[in-house]
Amino acid sequence: QVQLVESGGGLVQPGGSLRLSCAASNNLFSINAMRWYRQAPGKERDLVATITSGGSTNYADSLKGRFTISRDIAKNTVYLQRSSLKPEDTDVYYCNAHVDYGVAYKKDYWGQGTQVTVSS
Repeated sequence: QVQLVESGGGLVQPGGSLRLSCAASNNLFSINAMRWYRQAPGKERDLVATITSGGSTNYADSLKGRFTISRDIAKNTVYLQRSSLKPEDTDVYYCNAHVDYGVAYKKDYWGQGTQVTVSS
């Protein structure tokens, strides 16, 4: 079982920056991949970025260069950073933990989501 708690959302002016945090209840080395997703009202949840247990990072093709995912192993926390925010970055951002328990058993855990609103 993995519990995730997100923080860092809120109202940000266009051109501003944000850093979202996702604190996991388990050691990050025990989680195969941590991911950030975002979701607009009435739309599907889209993958933003991934960081693996080995520290490798990957980004959605359409978002490369716009977001940065990182982690603090000592704090069991993963971060998502973005500068030069635009109104279209307004979404609910979700943290996800993917764990492979074995060949036939994998599970995804989700945080509660944090709202980011970019508006003047």
